[in-house]
Amino acid sequence: MCMVIFAPLFAIFAFATCGGYSGGLRLSVDCVNKTESNLSIDIAFAYPFRLHQVTFEVPTCEGKERQKLALIGDSSSSAEFFVTVAVFAFLYSLAATVVYIFFQNKYRENNRGPLIDFIVTVVFSFLWLVGSSAWAKGLSDVKVATDPKEVLLLMSACKQPSNKCMAVHSPVMSSLNTSVVFGFLNFILWAGNIWFVFKETGWHSSGQRYLSDPMEKHSSSYNHGGYNQDSYGSSGGYGQQASLGPSSDEFGQQSSGPASFTNQI
Repeated sequence: MCMVIFAPLFAIFAFATCGGYSGGLRLSVDCVNKTESNLSIDIAFAYPFRLHQVTFEVPTCEGKERQKLALIGDSSSSAEFFVTVAVFAFLYSLAATVVYIFFQNKYRENNRGPLIDFIVTVVFSFLWLVGSSAWAKGLSDVKVATDPKEVLLLMSACKQPSNKCMAVHSPVMSSLNTSVVFGFLNFILWAGNIWFVFKETGWHSSGQRYLSDPMEKHSSSYNHGGYNQDSYGSSGGYGQQASLGPSSDEFGQQSSGPASFTNQI
C-alpha cells in the first residue's frame, strides 16, 4: 500500500523539481571608464542544462568592444535520463495502482502478473539508482559551471586589476538539490518493495514448499523409527519385574518343608 501511495508522488517531485527548473545569475563589470561598464549582466539557464549553448556578452573595458562568452559543460544526458526514469516510473505506478485496486482477482489468477511486477520493480530500482547517481554528478558540474567566481574568470576585463568585477546574485539550486533527494528516496522505495512483490510470485511459494518437504520427511522418519513407547512398554524390561521375586506357589512349597519336619519330630 505504501508503494501505491508514495511511488507516484515521489516520481512527480523528482521530475518536476528537475525538469521544471530555470535559474540564472547576475554579474557586474565596473570598468575604469564608467561608460564602458555593465553592472547588470544576466545569465539564464534551464533544463536540460546544455550550458555550452548558454551565451552572453560582457564588456572588455577597451572601448566599445564586447566579448561573447559561453558557460562550460553539458549535463543534459544525466538530467534527461533522470527525468525520463521519473516519468516512466510515474506512469507505471499509476497503471499498477489501477490493477491493484480494480483488477486484483485477475492479477492473482496466474503467476504472470506478479512475475512481471517483480521484474519491473527490480529494473526500476536499478534505474533509479543509476539515474540519481548520474544526476547528482551532473548537478555538481552545473554548480561549478554556474558559480559566479568561475564565470568571472572567463572575462578578460576581470583579469585587469583596475576593473571591478563582482557577483550580484548567485543561482538558487534548492529545487535541484530536492530532485536528487527524491531520486534516492525513489530508489529506496522501489528497492524496499522488491521483497513484498517477490512474495506474490510463485518462486516464493515454491521455495517454501521445497523447505517444508525435507522437514516433513524428517518428522515422518522419526515417528516410524525404532523408538516407540508402546512397543517398549509391552515388550520391554519393565514387564520382567514380576519374575524377580518368587511366585506364590513356589513360596507355598518352600514353607511346607519346616511343617513336615515338625510332624516327624
